[in-house]
Amino acid sequence: MQKTSMFIEQNPVDYENGDIQKNFDDDGRVKRTGTWLTASAHIITAVIGSGVLSLAWAIAQLGWVAGPAVLMAFSFITYFTSTLLADSYRAPDPVHGKRNYTYMDAVRAYLGGRKVQLCGLAQYVNLLGITIGYTITASISMVAVKRSNCFHKNGHHVKCQTSNNPFMILFACIQILLSQIPNFDKLSWLSILAAIMSFAYSSIGLGLSIAKVAGGGHVRTTLTGVTVGVDVSGSEKVWRTFQAIGDIAFAYAYSTVLIEIQDTIKSSPPENKSMKRATSIGVSTTTIFYVLCGLVGYAAFGNDAPGNFLTGFGFYEPFWVIDFANICIAVHLVGAYQVFAQPLFGFVEGWCSRAWPENEFITREHAVDVPFYGVYYINFFRLVWRTVYVIVTAVVAMIFPFFNDFLGLIGAGSFWPLTVYFPIEMHIAQTKLPKYSFRWMWLKILSWVCLIVSLIAAAGSIQGLIQSLKAYKPFQIQE
Repeated sequence: MQKTSMFIEQNPVDYENGDIQKNFDDDGRVKRTGTWLTASAHIITAVIGSGVLSLAWAIAQLGWVAGPAVLMAFSFITYFTSTLLADSYRAPDPVHGKRNYTYMDAVRAYLGGRKVQLCGLAQYVNLLGITIGYTITASISMVAVKRSNCFHKNGHHVKCQTSNNPFMILFACIQILLSQIPNFDKLSWLSILAAIMSFAYSSIGLGLSIAKVAGGGHVRTTLTGVTVGVDVSGSEKVWRTFQAIGDIAFAYAYSTVLIEIQDTIKSSPPENKSMKRATSIGVSTTTIFYVLCGLVGYAAFGNDAPGNFLTGFGFYEPFWVIDFANICIAVHLVGAYQVFAQPLFGFVEGWCSRAWPENEFITREHAVDVPFYGVYYINFFRLVWRTVYVIVTAVVAMIFPFFNDFLGLIGAGSFWPLTVYFPIEMHIAQTKLPKYSFRWMWLKILSWVCLIVSLIAAAGSIQGLIQSLKAYKPFQIQE
């Protein structure tokens, strides 16, 4: 077998012939082919995730006034800071500067020092948390299909207990196969499929909610959400409000993979211009879906809205529609898992190849002729490391299957550093904003406000996790 490196080395003659211009980008890597359309698909796959299903619950905690206001505020903040981050893909100039392949590279180029390690820690712990969260959510959706059929057959009064664990194992087996997709650039087909699935189940949830509202029946909704003394105690109201803010923050989180998505886009028109267009389409599309699903879901269920309205059995019939929606969720999360796992895979593999460049187990690519596909390059380190990673996330998911609390904690932990702090600090460094100027001041105020939001959301989620842990026994069937 011939040894090949991760990136193809070019013969100087190629440069003279101009071939490098045709097949390779300015950094010597294979020419990127992504567009604003594929980037939009990646964003929608990353953003319209399981978070949309908890929005009716989040709005129920906040009410008709604060609920939509918080949704719109996070939408605007995410869009604004994402446009700042898109300009950080190249340094020092956003159009002609040197490329940054990862979020950490961008922070290293603009800020340097200990902030690089802090960024890496925040980003990769966040990606790990999201993949665990998606394993849990996908299994809940698959269990919901089985329970839905049981309810249809035996009546709604039957408990229909089902273990999530076999479905987590099934999800992990699928991910072990898909994790062998070598990099982000080869993921676009999976992201487009996942984006279609997310539209499908969001639309079904919305349609069922509209039908429930149209069908009449009395549900209690209030301007301030769940009522103290009726639905919850005073302390529960505070903690749930904090947790709901965390859920909404998570529902927009994709800054963790923005630079990596941008690194798949071709250089003409400039990548930052294409990325800003993709961000605009992605965030505005998801905001429309979120507002509709959250508000119509709250109108349908009122203050008793379940934490996940497709799997929490807010609806029982028509059972086949619920089944289809839950299958769509599972398929979408199969793709979303890869969108969030690929940057983590790339980081570990890049670090290991730099640390042990002579180790053939890590660096050697073996060509395998796959029928109906062509030549596939298999790397034994990639095969072993990615398989172990998927197995570990599945085992952790089996031990801690708390859906809403997990969402809030991941969202709160990553929202401030990755969505707000680093994009603002890099923008200040890039544009050399004068200290205490008007723009500098309001950017700093925005950053501090978002830090406070992250802290209170994290507090709410930790309290929720503590409550869940009191009643939970690992690996046992949940009702």
